[in-house]
Amino acid sequence: MWLRIIGAIAFTATFGVIGYFIIAISMILSTKNGYVYVGILVVATLIVVNVMILGVLKNLSRKLANLIPILIYAIPLVIYGGYETYMNSIEIENAEVDLTQYEPFEENTKVARLDGNSSFQLKEPLPALDGATALYPVYSAFTRALYPEGYYPHDNPLESKVIVSKTNDAYDKLASQDVDMIFAAGPSSAQKRKLGDERELTPIGKEGFVFFVHTSNPVDTLTIEELQGIYSGEITNWKKVGGKDQEIIAFQRPEGSGSQTGLQNMMGNVPIMEPPSDQRVTGMGGVIKKASNYRNHRNAIGFSYRYFATKMVKQHGIKLLKVNDVTPDVDSIQSESYPLTGEFYAITNGTENPQIAAFKEWILSEEGQTLIEKTGYVPIGR
Repeated sequence: MWLRIIGAIAFTATFGVIGYFIIAISMILSTKNGYVYVGILVVATLIVVNVMILGVLKNLSRKLANLIPILIYAIPLVIYGGYETYMNSIEIENAEVDLTQYEPFEENTKVARLDGNSSFQLKEPLPALDGATALYPVYSAFTRALYPEGYYPHDNPLESKVIVSKTNDAYDKLASQDVDMIFAAGPSSAQKRKLGDERELTPIGKEGFVFFVHTSNPVDTLTIEELQGIYSGEITNWKKVGGKDQEIIAFQRPEGSGSQTGLQNMMGNVPIMEPPSDQRVTGMGGVIKKASNYRNHRNAIGFSYRYFATKMVKQHGIKLLKVNDVTPDVDSIQSESYPLTGEFYAITNGTENPQIAAFKEWILSEEGQTLIEKTGYVPIGR
């Protein structure tokens, strides 16, 4: 028996060191949480081999003796795999929306429509449009109303005049004048520097910048000062704002995204803390850090814009927080009683397309504003 014990100790020490390096290497090479599965396999192997060395199963039937090692591997893998599947299903900030359902002339498209034909129509050369994901339903509705009927794939600039590059890339395309107009929240400081002196921001609608938490979180409302305290790192526990005694995980978005710019605007002169980060490998660059996307942990908080968070992606157990005790909805955004109400824009940067001025005028007309309202946003003048 002592020999078995010594053998088990020797194996544990040797394989433990090997297993440590295996897990460390997998942490570097894994883009997500693959290293956790490797860790489970390493620990399960330690247990199974030690059980065999110590002869723990020798008095059991052959079937049971063969089944137990399998269960030692399978049970933790299944449990963690189920957990990962659930957590992956409730990522919202990086939620991939099927934008083909919002393409202007697709069968059964979800875009808003006027009751009749538009009083204005665009002609060649058609303006090239780009913008934020959350605003694609708006300018796709404009496309349906004003552009000749046809195929406008949202992800192919070679085939389509109307695409979605997301906020940061859309600003880059506008800065290089690859597109005539984009639809987005206001630019960040860096994006302003990229644009030329001819940049022009035309407010066309209003939207609410919102924060959300897990539905089980007892916190329903936060003040602007409390939100600034959370995202500056001054407030780190939910208990300080009326919640449970749990650490606050305050997720952020990549620099230049529309929602991260919204956070920066809310924070004003208050410094934003370093965000939670994941580790990943990109090519020969080695391990780098990136801002973690929102995942619906019970102690997490994330942010977005109201329409995107409630209409374009499934909510999966999140609830929007009131801010200064005001609910972010159409009425509070329309009246601007919701304190994080902001404008979104049609933005140009010295385009030579002769139809842009008339296009922007139409957007601000009753027809254009009706489409904004029908989409689910708040028109600028109401």
